[in-house]
Amino acid sequence: MAAPPSLRHISRIASRHRISTSTRSSWLSPTCSSSIRRFQSEAAPPPRVPEFAFAFDIDGVLVRSSDPLPRAHQALSYLQNHRIPFILLTNGGGKHEDERVSDLAAKLDIPLSTSLFVQSHTPFADMHEFKDKTVMVVGGDEDKCRVVAERYGFKTVVTPGDILASYPEVWPFSQQLLSHYKGFTRPLPAPIDPSSPSTSLKIDAVFVYNDPRDWGLDAQIIKDVLLSEQGIMGTLSKKNGDSSLPNKGYQQDGQPPLYFSNPDLLWAAKYHLPRLGQGGFREALEGIWAAITGGPAAGVTLEKIVMGKPHRPTYEFAEKRLIAHRAQLLKQFDGRLGNLKRVYMVGDNPESDILGGNSYESPHGTDWASVLVQTGVYVEGTEPAHKPRKVVGDVLDAVEWAVKQEGWGR
Repeated sequence: MAAPPSLRHISRIASRHRISTSTRSSWLSPTCSSSIRRFQSEAAPPPRVPEFAFAFDIDGVLVRSSDPLPRAHQALSYLQNHRIPFILLTNGGGKHEDERVSDLAAKLDIPLSTSLFVQSHTPFADMHEFKDKTVMVVGGDEDKCRVVAERYGFKTVVTPGDILASYPEVWPFSQQLLSHYKGFTRPLPAPIDPSSPSTSLKIDAVFVYNDPRDWGLDAQIIKDVLLSEQGIMGTLSKKNGDSSLPNKGYQQDGQPPLYFSNPDLLWAAKYHLPRLGQGGFREALEGIWAAITGGPAAGVTLEKIVMGKPHRPTYEFAEKRLIAHRAQLLKQFDGRLGNLKRVYMVGDNPESDILGGNSYESPHGTDWASVLVQTGVYVEGTEPAHKPRKVVGDVLDAVEWAVKQEGWGR
């Protein structure tokens, strides 16, 4: 078997993508230049089975908003050329995996596959119990999240925009946006007619796929669904406020489950300060819910399921994907593959990436080691809410540190 390309060869490839010292972003470590020279001058490792892998967040680690971060290309190129497995694990979403992978591959100038890409809403594709029912999808640009849900196999998908376009009075404060909504909304599969519940529009599940764009409309429609009788739009459950029932009767009358795809309160966009994410919308909705129901002080909570990092179901899903990807990538090793011993979770957000990596207990006994980069949400010099295994400047620093920890290439 031929030896993998040397780091000097990779350095020649990477040199086409470097950013000059004068234009490098100010958040990178001052030792980046010497670090990259050391990293790229090491000898390539002999062919062997890597017992470690990586999981990379995207926003704030590989890109910042739509712009690729310096040295992200070099980091992923090194791993691909040395056949070290990695996956991309993001709380972002709003587009189908095919579209996101194609876009990211072009930005980073590196080949990528959907098999190694996990978005916040990717696990929704496995929720087969709702595929033949009517679901409401919230968030994202126009109706892109509806298209994603349909590609996942959901047959009847409505959006809050569909409801507004059919019944403008449902939210009077978005009237000026009706012409915008009508450019991508669809007719409802059934009317909203509380006088005929059996034929009225019934929602069987609510999925927040991505950060909502019209918080007021989306909060209003979700609130209506959760206060309804069995998810039938336009109705109001008689059980609401019944103190003899659990949760004081709220969400105890066959209302649909509410899923959030990620909990991120903040995320790193082009603006120099972090922006509110889907977690901000959820907090706003919980505040509205508490004001209507009395909230925790009255013994009422908003019953919901939150996916995404740092929650365990997302890490379990990602680990399965990573194990499958590793087996395919290293299939030439056959029975010599062995177990995956360590995954380096590289992220910029202590509340999601680092907390998730620190708290995840792998059913396979794999050690998840968290690595915090300084190119996104985390601000250098501050104390992270959750302590990582290592703090580094950027993603290439993370890869450099990890491969040296593993004795790779020595």
